[in-house]
Amino acid sequence: MKVALVHDYLNEYGGAERVLEALSEIFPKAPIYTAFVRKDSSAYKRFKSKKIITSWAQNVPFFASRLHSPLRFLAPLIWNSLDFSEYDVVITSASWYVTKGVGKRSGLSSDETGAKGQTLDKLSFTEVSDGKPIEICYCHTPPRYLYGYTTATNINRNFLIKVYALIVNHFMRVYDFEAAQRVDYFIANSREVAARIKKFYRRESTVIYPPVDTSAYSKNKRIASSKGKSLNANSYFLVVSRLVASKNVDVVVEVCTKLGLPLKVVGAGREMANFKKLVGKFIPKKNVILSDSEGSRDSSASPQNDSHSTVEFLGDVNDEELISLYQNCRAVIFAASQEDFGLVPVEAMAAGKPVIVNAEGGVLESVVDAIPAGKGKGTGVYFELARNKPSYFDPPTAGSLTLAINNFVDLEKKGYFNANFIRFHAQKFSKERFKKEILKFMGSKVR
Repeated sequence: MKVALVHDYLNEYGGAERVLEALSEIFPKAPIYTAFVRKDSSAYKRFKSKKIITSWAQNVPFFASRLHSPLRFLAPLIWNSLDFSEYDVVITSASWYVTKGVGKRSGLSSDETGAKGQTLDKLSFTEVSDGKPIEICYCHTPPRYLYGYTTATNINRNFLIKVYALIVNHFMRVYDFEAAQRVDYFIANSREVAARIKKFYRRESTVIYPPVDTSAYSKNKRIASSKGKSLNANSYFLVVSRLVASKNVDVVVEVCTKLGLPLKVVGAGREMANFKKLVGKFIPKKNVILSDSEGSRDSSASPQNDSHSTVEFLGDVNDEELISLYQNCRAVIFAASQEDFGLVPVEAMAAGKPVIVNAEGGVLESVVDAIPAGKGKGTGVYFELARNKPSYFDPPTAGSLTLAINNFVDLEKKGYFNANFIRFHAQKFSKERFKKEILKFMGSKVR
């Protein structure tokens, strides 16, 4: 069986790229097709040993660095330019760049739907696909920017950009729906995303949670020998995130600063400059350690150099540093809005650490709220329950996070969090489990 892997693009290493990495381990001979790569990116460094096939967009000046977002309407031309006819199976890793329905001539037309009087989720294989190759779409989410979910960029900041985006996105939604009908089988990365696939594409899907290398996070001897003791020995809270609007890191920084709680922030992104301006609104600048660049830490500034520091922006860190930060933190705070699944909470739990999470989206499927679960049976604390918000799309508030942190501190004192239980719970999302479920799914669909 000849398999090809297809991914949006390779310009950063995040959750979707970890899924691609695991798929590449399952199918080591499969080439990776992608719209473009940035060879200076962390993603390219991870995959450069693989056979990577890019589209014509790779040769367009500034496309990878600047133009791929404003010229997103070119995505259909990009995917239609690639030939997959030699493959038996194509597995697409789809989220932002409408990476689905590749290699198929056409999908089901509205006339065909009306004539047969069937809903799309009841159509047979031959009615959705024109044959070889079979396409299996691992959907991280339908493109968030097309369906009203928060994204890394706030288009409302500029009126002209907003108008342009509304026009382009209308036509992109039409194409996205049509492309989704050419997919033979959907895999969703969470029940949250499965519901979106059903809502926006009218297609059924199978949920297979993304992979986390859970064993890597429990190798620290001190942590491994904790024997389930209460996790109250470490001082700092931890955020691991891209620094973009949808992750709500600004709310975490504000709350921890006002409460005087030590906070370490791992990650880089376009909002770093805004955070530098924002922190001045609620704390003196001397209390914050900021890196000079978006992606690297300031070696001249450290907690040891300023005894009053409460917030430290570390930029990007390597795997060993990240694991150590997880293992030695007090808890991880995850405030992202409408998260598709959320790998960071699972990584934290794999290290035996509780998570304070914004209670919406895919994190509800991985983190067990300790308050209703009871002593020793929870893996974190929820804040800003969606049912209490004016709108599902409203961001979390500083007040709700403050309450959650206070609840966490109270539960921590009562010994509610058991490191061994938390690590055991994280095994439900291991890489080994992911590989087995993917192969089982493939075996049931491809003969």
